[in-house]
Amino acid sequence: MANEAQAAHADSELRALGFDPAAAPEQALETLRALSDRPGVNQAAIARALGEIKIAGAADLLAAMEHRASGPVRREIRRSLFKLRRFGLEPAPAALPPSKSTPAAAESEGISALLSPFDHSGARMVWIVKPRVQGGLSHLAGVTSESEGLVGAGITERSRRELRQKRDEIESELGFLLVEADWRLADFILCEAYRRTPAAARREVGDFLARRAEITAEPPPGPDFVHPVYREVLPAEPLEPSMELLKNRQIVEWKFPPEEIKPYVAEITELQGSTLVLNPLQQQDRVETVLDKALTGLFGGERGYRIRRRLEDIAYYMAHTGAPETARWAAAAAAAIRDGADLKRIAFFRGFIRIVLGATLAEQEERAKEEPRLIMTPAEAMRAQQARGRSR
Repeated sequence: MANEAQAAHADSELRALGFDPAAAPEQALETLRALSDRPGVNQAAIARALGEIKIAGAADLLAAMEHRASGPVRREIRRSLFKLRRFGLEPAPAALPPSKSTPAAAESEGISALLSPFDHSGARMVWIVKPRVQGGLSHLAGVTSESEGLVGAGITERSRRELRQKRDEIESELGFLLVEADWRLADFILCEAYRRTPAAARREVGDFLARRAEITAEPPPGPDFVHPVYREVLPAEPLEPSMELLKNRQIVEWKFPPEEIKPYVAEITELQGSTLVLNPLQQQDRVETVLDKALTGLFGGERGYRIRRRLEDIAYYMAHTGAPETARWAAAAAAAIRDGADLKRIAFFRGFIRIVLGATLAEQEERAKEEPRLIMTPAEAMRAQQARGRSR
């Protein structure tokens, strides 16, 4: 109800600024166009109003706004675009953001790429291949790691037959498929990993940027890179990730860095060993509070950005291995992080963080069984003391 009230208030403010929803569509559109450039005007209210103006120019303006929007405003824009598409109104190609590949289209001809899935540690292989003028191929191969950045990169000259043989060997030995990919995405993945590589470790990687220059002279893509998976698989209508996504191997085996989840695991461990007598509902409430804190702490800032990028890549891989539904769910999860959605209210994210923390707790308990116990928890110490008292 609060959101509805806020939306109604923003709509009334728009009318106070001169927008008349009963005006002729062309006039209403021009008013909203002028207001969209005015600082301080509620952009979500403008997007909502545009969704009711059934002329092509409204779709064009929404497409232009989407390019610079994020969070709730982006979601409102997409809802309005979905409304207009039901009436056959699509943004004109000229209204869409220019493709970053346009300036170097000639150079990029023939360049291709291959991607592996993530393994349980967050590592994967990335290949970029470019035909050489004198024959053969330049093959840039890299291995990226979620925790270490770029852990290996090299460029070699190969024939097409040699490349096919190498691909077949890897797929056979490691048991996964390398999928054909947009080479600009592969380039972004390698450059992003290189940026995250600690300075001390870059010496081991070698001069990655010099090797990359043998493939392309374009500047390395930045963090604003728009992932192609949204264009490929995500519908205009808002979509919530399904709990079925939690059955995907790349999600189930996902491990977070121990230092990042340690505080939340410690809280749950303390709850389990507490001397306080909690009924099941009280204990569940306290665990849910820890999950809320984990979702807030782990899915924001730089860590949230990296989780989003990994979900985008998982979605892309699934789309290119014949699993479009799973791809849509993963892309929807990535979009929720990108748009600043309240992840605590999305069942998938609550299930996901349960799996991550649960796996760590299980490993912790297994280690405790295998190692000699030198230190007891407060609860264990109290129970031991009571046992000694009874034995006297």
